[in-house]
Amino acid sequence: MSMFDRIKDQAKGLQQSRGGSRSGSQGPGSTGSGGGGSKAQLVSMFKTQLSSMKTELKSGAYRDASMAVCALVAAADGHVHPAERERMESMIVSNDVLQNFPPEQLRQRFTKHLDRLTVDFQQGKAEALQEIAKAKKKPAEARAVIQTGFVIAGADGHIDPAEQQVIREACTALGLSPSEFGI
Repeated sequence: MSMFDRIKDQAKGLQQSRGGSRSGSQGPGSTGSGGGGSKAQLVSMFKTQLSSMKTELKSGAYRDASMAVCALVAAADGHVHPAERERMESMIVSNDVLQNFPPEQLRQRFTKHLDRLTVDFQQGKAEALQEIAKAKKKPAEARAVIQTGFVIAGADGHIDPAEQQVIREACTALGLSPSEFGI
């Protein structure tokens, strides 16, 4: 419970320091890239939080939901280019927290969701969100799933509106408020 409260307080503090949850606002100190600076701070904070929870994030539910959210992020714009797929896969298998799992398990689950999303985006998305919802039972794991999706989405330096939208939908599937994650 204290981990949950700490994460919530950090997210609130970060949100307040950004002046609310309007990610596109150009406040003082903004880098001029549509709030990209604050997203980079969020990604960095989530990485730190995930690392601190690494020993707790070993369940199949976390693994499967994380791979589903990563696939959603990869296919968010409706296109999955082979180069993007390879880049995402290498980020997933080299991710500090996801190293709790054998790379082949991660690849297999990520690819399964990505293939379904490629064939029929709406059906694939519905299946991915069902998989994500299975992590709902443990709030700390549920948050970690969203943070993992955020870290993977932000690895290229920015988070597209389409990526934010699928992360928002994943929040809904997990019963979490997107504003807690600054989206």
